[in-house]
Amino acid sequence: MVNEEPNQQERDGSASQTSALGENPSLSAHPSVSARPSVSIHPSVSAHRSSSAHPSTLAQPSGSAHPSSSGPEDLGVIKVSKRRWAVVLVFSCYSMCNAFQWIQYSSINNIFMNFYGVSAFAIDWLSMCYMLTYIPLLLPVAWLLEKFGLRTIALTGSALNCLGAWVKLGSLKPHLFPVTLLGQVVCSVAQVFILGMPSRIASVWFGANEVSTACSVAVFGNQLGIAIGFLVPPVLVPNIKDQDKLAYHISIMFYIIAGVATLLFILVIIVFKEKPKHPPSRAQSLSYALASPDASYLSSIVRLFKNLNFVLLIVTYGLNAGAFYALSTLLNRMVILHYPGEEVNAGRIGLTIVISGMLGAMISGIWLDRTKTYKETTLVVYIMALVGMVVYTLTLNLGHLWVVFITAGAMGFFMTGYLPLGFEFAVELTYPESEGISSGLLNMSAQVFGIIFTISQGQIIDNYGTRPGNIFLCVFLTLGAVLTAFIRADLRRQKANKETPENKPTEEEEEEEEESKTSKAPTGVLEEHL
Repeated sequence: MVNEEPNQQERDGSASQTSALGENPSLSAHPSVSARPSVSIHPSVSAHRSSSAHPSTLAQPSGSAHPSSSGPEDLGVIKVSKRRWAVVLVFSCYSMCNAFQWIQYSSINNIFMNFYGVSAFAIDWLSMCYMLTYIPLLLPVAWLLEKFGLRTIALTGSALNCLGAWVKLGSLKPHLFPVTLLGQVVCSVAQVFILGMPSRIASVWFGANEVSTACSVAVFGNQLGIAIGFLVPPVLVPNIKDQDKLAYHISIMFYIIAGVATLLFILVIIVFKEKPKHPPSRAQSLSYALASPDASYLSSIVRLFKNLNFVLLIVTYGLNAGAFYALSTLLNRMVILHYPGEEVNAGRIGLTIVISGMLGAMISGIWLDRTKTYKETTLVVYIMALVGMVVYTLTLNLGHLWVVFITAGAMGFFMTGYLPLGFEFAVELTYPESEGISSGLLNMSAQVFGIIFTISQGQIIDNYGTRPGNIFLCVFLTLGAVLTAFIRADLRRQKANKETPENKPTEEEEEEEEESKTSKAPTGVLEEHL
């Protein structure tokens, strides 16, 4: 915690500090040790070059330690903001809107094939363009997040999402498939400004006992959008032959989503702020204090890739999320193959997968906030996702839709529920590195594997059937479960939060603490340095 000391107290204590420094010449000789006794650095933090406090940063008043600060803040007070739930809910809503636009074509794949007169693979690309766009834009957007902060990224993402929705309204003729593709590409760019935000919002706005739940709520919106994307398009756009009537039904869906996207953009302008006045947790206070204006963005990425535990998590997260993306994209095709004419039920099965996954995500987030068992929870959920995928594979072609609903729901509970777990585990493994960078790398892995799995499984389904295609995913989920077992639970953020209690002391306690620090801090800093 960084306590802001009144100027008068600083002047009163200057003599004792000077005397103490004179008795300990080795302390004053080291340039990286600040004379301010109120900055305590956890040993697990100082092990990383990125977290070593820059002399110029520590010499500044606490409120200006963070270069991207949007206003004055008291780093000596640990307090959560009342606005935090409004921020995460608005983010969750526009993330939901963007996720709906990702899956709205794939959930009625056969209908859009007939309307635009294109192949199934072309419609699949309306989904895969989300994955493809993310890969080259991840690092630039992560840099923008570090440079300009949460509010700017939120405004950009919601604005692009709104623009893409309106562009699609110009594609209501069968020969205008390129226009709908353009609108989808704009929405896919918006997604890059959205996917890396949940863990960053949770860390910046929420206390140590709320971050996992908040991250789950933020991811919850994305999953809800996918669920609605499975449910609503088959209802709004029936499978009819008349092109004019079909265009009318498609226009209704496009107008609704454009209106919702516009409303959410306005809400982002009103509600979103860069960060709260006070840091919500000990770890966030330390993060502000240790922020250096000279920090290298590329060196941070290099450090992350030198973290073996995080590299393993990147691979395992990508395998799980990539399998989910492939299943979501190809679900309509798989269900229609075994149950012809069941477009609506295919959407409902997708809805079941995502709704059960949302429930799993919320339960996992609450469980993590209470137990902090990141490694154990992640491994168990991953293994159960594999078991669910195997059972779904074996029951898809039995001829009973109700069985598919049950097995798909069980699979989704763990497979989709794993997604926020990966985000929070990554933040724990990489603290105090930027949450935006770590989340972005996880999502980039998911997009890469998503493209590979979608194309590969689609070709396997076309040539050999659905069961071999699903077995293909089971093999890679098995690999992911094995690799997860090798990740070591190095919970760095938890260590930082446990260093001191997260409560606000009384004025008398603050005065006693200041007097104690004035007389004892230099020796304590010397011991910490040694």
